[in-house]
Amino acid sequence: MAQDEPLLPPAERDALVRQLMDARRALRGSRPEEERRAARAEVDRVKRALGERGPVWWTDGAPDFNRKMAKNTPYKEWFARLSSGVA
Repeated sequence: MAQDEPLLPPAERDALVRQLMDARRALRGSRPEEERRAARAEVDRVKRALGERGPVWWTDGAPDFNRKMAKNTPYKEWFARLSSGVA
């Protein structure tokens, strides 16, 4: 059965979420580009630690269609409808 998120101890997950919120707040307002770059790097680091980015951590047996053109996947018809404006 697939999990909804990586198995992180609750305290570790809570700490990471706080770090993510801090990093996102650091992107608000006008800040020097160096600070914004550091904040974006921190957002990426924390999202990877939370399992939101990077290699997949679940094993549900379903094929991974990431990095594939929609027209070359089972989502071909759905994508064609989107492209034609018919949902």
